Amino acid sequence: MRKYFGTDGIRGVVGEYPITPDFALRLGYAAGKVLGSMEAEPAVIIGKDTRLSGYLFESSLEAGFSYAGVNVYMAGPIPTPAIAYLASALHLSAGVVISASHNPYIDNGIKFFSGNGVKLPDEVELAIEKELECDMKKAERLGKVVRLDDASGRYIEFCKSTFPRNINLGNLKIVLDCANGAVYKVAPSVFKELGAKVIKLACEPNGTNINANCGSMHPEELIKTVIKEKADLGIAFDGDGDRVLFVDENGVLYNGDKLIYIIACGMKAQHKKVSGIVGTVMTNMAMEVAMHNLGVEFIRSKVGDRYVLEELVRRKWSLGGEASGHILCLDQHSTGDGIVSALQVIAAMITLAKPLSCIVDWQEYPQTMINVKLDKDKSNWNELARDTIIRATDSLGSNGRVVVRPSGTEPLVRVMVEARDECAAKKWALAIANTITN
Repeated sequence: MRKYFGTDGIRGVVGEYPITPDFALRLGYAAGKVLGSMEAEPAVIIGKDTRLSGYLFESSLEAGFSYAGVNVYMAGPIPTPAIAYLASALHLSAGVVISASHNPYIDNGIKFFSGNGVKLPDEVELAIEKELECDMKKAERLGKVVRLDDASGRYIEFCKSTFPRNINLGNLKIVLDCANGAVYKVAPSVFKELGAKVIKLACEPNGTNINANCGSMHPEELIKTVIKEKADLGIAFDGDGDRVLFVDENGVLYNGDKLIYIIACGMKAQHKKVSGIVGTVMTNMAMEVAMHNLGVEFIRSKVGDRYVLEELVRRKWSLGGEASGHILCLDQHSTGDGIVSALQVIAAMITLAKPLSCIVDWQEYPQTMINVKLDKDKSNWNELARDTIIRATDSLGSNGRVVVRPSGTEPLVRVMVEARDECAAKKWALAIANTITN
């Protein structure tokens, strides 16, 4: 069992252990010692989103790695998937991202990518946690630290390379909501350089406004702007750039399930093989039916893009993701990438010669989702809810699903009930949530 690492690195409120500068220093040192045991001359790249606290943890991690003898490249504010790409492209030992993704600015986190641009294996994370229990020793040698000035430019060119050369965005007006986060510079550059007319939203980060009433968590302003500007579509990213949602020309929001479906339709139209799609236990049942009608196999993994990735790699498939907007296009990138995924959606739209509103021909089944905050004395939440979950599952039968799981990043239990009948979904979700809170 991992003590610090969750499904998406280490995350929490800034100033509350372990999200403190001293822990970040020790984490950098511990990770450096583990990497040093695996390679003769380890080197890492560190990037961050636009949170004010990023400066604290950037300096602490830099010091820890350097003290452990690891060379460090500093990329500054840059999307999470850019660090995955650069770690691989520069043949480094690892990439490190300082971000709490879609969370508010008071939170922050630290996550790692391997030199292959994927999340660290469990055994490496466990080795780092074991090293964290040891004292820091006198340095045998110090690592060098350099600023990678062209990090954003390299990533912009990579993103553009994933878009088909025979088409461009010259006829599209696109509204980009960059969540005042890590994509605020690179996303407009990518879409402008591919020919689109770009209208920018939430591209003025000040250290505290990341994800604040904007981005994929709050697309209301994006919807209004698309309608007002008569744009062809709108795109919303999250704070670190690994999630994406779309808004069509009518102001209708499209989640990750529908975007994956659109990409699959585009691939089929180009006569590319779509062996199968990986979703999660939270993926809407209507998506599964739609994939079946498309003649594409669909399977579910645990929640978290690392588990979607594991299943895709195991089955040698390329496309999958989550309704939240985490989309994996492994024929283009090794990890979820909001910009790259957005480009694949637009490429499919252009290939199909249809506006976004005319591609998805199915409606989602009603879902009720309730986040139940856990008190310290509610560690037995699963025992409290077990009987109600069984009753709900039996009642819904083949007409619905029940998913109750702990969050991997917050002290919450997420209750989701999906059913053909919306009233039944609400009824059982509330019943399960009440058994945990009471």
